[in-house]
Parts: sequence; C-alpha cells; structure tokens
Amino acid sequence: MHIAILTFEGFNELDSLIALGILNRIKKPDWKVSIACPSDEVRSMNGVTLRAQATLEDAAHADAVIVGSGVKTREVVADALLMSRLKFDPARQLLGAQCSGTLILAKLGLLRDVPACTDLTTKPWVEEAGVRTLNQPFVAHGNVATAGGCLASQYLAAWVIARFEGVQAAHDVMHYVAPVGEKESYVERAMRNIAPFVEVSV
Repeated sequence: MHIAILTFEGFNELDSLIALGILNRIKKPDWKVSIACPSDEVRSMNGVTLRAQATLEDAAHADAVIVGSGVKTREVVADALLMSRLKFDPARQLLGAQCSGTLILAKLGLLRDVPACTDLTTKPWVEEAGVRTLNQPFVAHGNVATAGGCLASQYLAAWVIARFEGVQAAHDVMHYVAPVGEKESYVERAMRNIAPFVEVSV
C-alpha cells in the first residue's frame, strides 16, 4: 500500500506533514507513505526544506494520493509541463486534496459536477475553475475527497486509513494523536466528519 503526499515548492507544512505523521501511525510492512515532489527538494512557505521520497510519476502508481497545498499552487496549475506529470485515476486510486490542492484536482478535471472543500483564500479560484465549494471541512464523493483549512488534513488522513484499514483503525490512530484530556471529544469530531463518506455511523 503506497500513499503519496504531493508536496510542491512553497508548500504548507501543516498540510503535508500532519497527514504524513498520522498516516504513518499504521505500522504494517506493506504500508508506505511518501512525500512526492516535482524535484529532489522543495522549500516550504516558511523556509523548511524537504527531500523528496518519491516522484510525481511514482504517485501516478500509488494506491492513494493526497495533494497538498501551498503559496505557489496557482503557479503549479499554470505550468503545463508540471501538470502533465500528474496522471491520476479515481477508478483505481483514492484521491484527496487539501486546501489549494483542490485547485489542482479541479484543473485536472477530477472534480466534475461535484462540490468540494478548500480554504477561504483558494475558494474563488476553485469556483472560477467551475467547482462549487462547500462551507465545511471535509467531503468525499466516491474515491475523491477534499478538505478545507490546514488542520482539516487530519480528516483526509483518517478517511484514507478508514478506507484501507477500516474505521476502527482510523479511530485508534486519531485517539493516539489526539490531545490528552480531549481524546474522546476530539476523536468523536474527527470520526463524525468522515463517517458519512465511509458508510459507517458513529
């Protein structure tokens, strides 16, 4: 099982690294989570440099892809060569997008006729791309999910875990990372947000 987190120049650390940390709480030999980048290194919006663990081409073959956000997403979608390297198929992959990552999925034509979540800054650009936006942190339609707001990255990660490993696994991971003294309420909120999209009740 390979999950690729697309991380571009100018990336938001919260979007890529929270998902990375949560997803890596699954400890199985065949469970792999990678930061996938268009180059060997990318620098965050706050100057943090990450070395790529996978390429964009590797992500095309991953079981799941989360598209992270950042301050240069509009430059990404304007780069035809870069966008041509993003080849995803929701028929065989789980696809998720965080904040301005939703704009990338929109430009790839992967959000046709379905509403999506994004951050408030990106909202008008997503709507200009022909996608209706929702005032909520998370939504999924089949194998495609979107999240809005940096800390909503936890919901994308929990959804991926629930889809691949089951709802109990997602519950257990969220319980592990939740703040002490708030675990029950924190987990309940997280599971409530993903429950309608994994066909379970909480």
